[in-house]
Amino acid sequence: MAIAHDSHDDGESSATSNDRVRMTGHARRAQLIEVGRALFAEKGFESVTVEEIAQTAKVSKPVVYEHFGSKDGLYAVVVDREMNYLLNSITQTLTAAHPRVLLEQAAFALFDYIETHNDGFRILLRDSPVSAASGNFASLLSDVASQVEARLAVEFSSRGFPKEMAPMYAHMFVGMVALTGQWWLDVSGAKKDEVIAHLVNLVWNGVVGLEREPKLVTRR
Repeated sequence: MAIAHDSHDDGESSATSNDRVRMTGHARRAQLIEVGRALFAEKGFESVTVEEIAQTAKVSKPVVYEHFGSKDGLYAVVVDREMNYLLNSITQTLTAAHPRVLLEQAAFALFDYIETHNDGFRILLRDSPVSAASGNFASLLSDVASQVEARLAVEFSSRGFPKEMAPMYAHMFVGMVALTGQWWLDVSGAKKDEVIAHLVNLVWNGVVGLEREPKLVTRR
């Protein structure tokens, strides 16, 4: 795919033809995705402009529009890629039969993603624009919880707890992991294994000591 020439530029981009590097359409698209990913992670969707994306990539603004249609289109591609990567990573990790090991696997999958794709994690934590066709982080966490809840339901049944409560507890756990992961990302010096060990300890030993019919203390 040919790159848009200067004659198509609207004059707002500061990039010149000498600055631009000729790439195949596939390579240019990949470059723009990486540029957009870095800028969205640093500044958030609203603060990034198409002009800034074009200047950083050393192309004209029409090139960005040619590949993605709009800033929203580029953002949607970035978010979809991150969500698919994270969901696939977690899905492949959840192999254990024992629920405690399953909890550890889920926690490690998310923390490993945060560690190696912290830009992507920051993007997923931000609110997507209303016009974005992609999903959001909440929907991704819901997908992860749905994979945990089936095995949690078996554990609930074996312990005499109502298995219909398993989906709620699965969402509680996944939400706890995500929020702790956000904290961990911003706290230097915290060891990943140690954080996960404490997280699973809280969840697992809490499950072991669960009341079968919990009541609010203020309502008893």
